[in-house]
Amino acid sequence: MKTCYLFPGQGAQFPGMAKDLFESSQTVKDLFTAASDATGKDLRALLFDSSEEVLKVTENTQIAVTLANISAAAYLSERGITADATAGFSVGEYAALYEAGVLGLKDLFKAVVLRGEAMEKGSRASDTPEGPAGMSAVIGLPFEEAAPIVESLADQGVYVANHSSPIQIVLAGKAGGLTAAEKALEDAGAMKVVRLKVSGPFHSPLLQNAREEFEAAIADIPFADPKKPIFSNVTGQSITSGEEARKLAGLQIVSTVRWVDSMQNILDGGYQRVLEVGPGTVLTGLWKSFYRKQRALPAGTKDSIEALLEA
Repeated sequence: MKTCYLFPGQGAQFPGMAKDLFESSQTVKDLFTAASDATGKDLRALLFDSSEEVLKVTENTQIAVTLANISAAAYLSERGITADATAGFSVGEYAALYEAGVLGLKDLFKAVVLRGEAMEKGSRASDTPEGPAGMSAVIGLPFEEAAPIVESLADQGVYVANHSSPIQIVLAGKAGGLTAAEKALEDAGAMKVVRLKVSGPFHSPLLQNAREEFEAAIADIPFADPKKPIFSNVTGQSITSGEEARKLAGLQIVSTVRWVDSMQNILDGGYQRVLEVGPGTVLTGLWKSFYRKQRALPAGTKDSIEALLEA
């Protein structure tokens, strides 16, 4: 059965994530040790003992979600399930790069740490007296209707950051721009608008300085050619080489996440089993809104993985 892993990104985090995997697997314990050594942080304490507020800080979130993602993949592998292809939402793409052999473990966490630092620094440059820059999910309005409204407000510093599903987009922007766009989209018929648990205007031109800083910082990190398909956030297409992966890593910081395009290409690729490998069920929900004839299944906890084996 052809299997594609979907790795979640920022916003999926919660205190205690991956603890059940850690307690059940020596391989996962070893990953925590190696990742803690690579980052110089006590990641067991970060994932298991931190508050939501601490986990929300970009530098912490990106490391924590990446470790939770690859821990779930490691537990799946122990139980005999492996990926034929991968995709990751935002920072989740780094777990996909690791799963596909593009980045080794130390380089994975080096890149994620550098990315988090650059994005946190870049995000604070977009804070205003009205409040911090951030992101909002907008649900219930087709992309074709929502996108032009957001584009008309670009001079207020707000952009489409994610095309998450046929009826969901995510905005990124300065506080005032977000408020204006939220109101305009609600007036246009959006069913729901939710501010997200992230601390910056990710995947928008507001982070151009972060992109440039990150690209310079990863210049010495080797990116190998992928051993299996990785569906890119930036293009929606499969990444073909290590150098393309490096280029897209920088572009991803300032580009719309084309998740609908990625899901369509996964579907067209004939992957019969689609698993959300990491904390939460955000991506299984997005898949359901995209294509109801084939379910995506959660695989981020011990219980959900064991349930796959029993099915």
